[in-house]
Amino acid sequence: MRDFPGTMKALTKYGTRLRIHNLFPVLLVGLALPVQAETTRILALGDSLTQGYGLMDGEGFVPQLQAWLTARGYDVQIVNGGVSGDTSAGGLARVDWSLTPDIEGMIVTLGGNDLLRGLDPAVTRSNIDGILTAAEAKDVAVLLVGMTAPGNYGPDYKASFDALYPALASQHDSLFYPYFFEGILPEGAAPSAAEGLMQADGIHPNPEGVAMIVDAIGPTVEQLVERIDAKE
Repeated sequence: MRDFPGTMKALTKYGTRLRIHNLFPVLLVGLALPVQAETTRILALGDSLTQGYGLMDGEGFVPQLQAWLTARGYDVQIVNGGVSGDTSAGGLARVDWSLTPDIEGMIVTLGGNDLLRGLDPAVTRSNIDGILTAAEAKDVAVLLVGMTAPGNYGPDYKASFDALYPALASQHDSLFYPYFFEGILPEGAAPSAAEGLMQADGIHPNPEGVAMIVDAIGPTVEQLVERIDAKE
């Protein structure tokens, strides 16, 4: 085949002469390739319930939720931001640096240790308010997971504590899931009431309990992913 000036120039690369017209099919194939979407990264900010206290690798809340989402075709990575023993104050102290630029969503599960210490609900409310405000500042979509106070602190304490979660979710336009243990417990029941689904301490779920918790909260996490996608 003849070369025509201006249309059949020769290139030299590593001692091999290549003709531009031979590169056209390669370029066309490259243009036809689909653009790979980036994995959505969601931070799970919480305490031992998030961290997976007492469980083997793969049995905790984060890996089981990750597997649940992957099985449904979501390209999502759940980042484990759970710290055993953390209160809402601890979550507030580390939320800013935990929300790295690649984080697009956050699941907040804090307040259980506030309850164990009998902290003033107003303090818990202020801390979680600060966490949600930090997320807003970085345009991070949030799913706030509530906690339910036991009755031994009195009706006023329980009413104040239980109400802070839905109120803050509404205030910050966050998604809301009423109770972390909702998948294994009736409303208002203590975690220890989930017979056969808790570890020996009566506070943390066993692998089977975690699986049921994930099945229950999963659809709301799907809503979080959809909200993130809508921002893009």
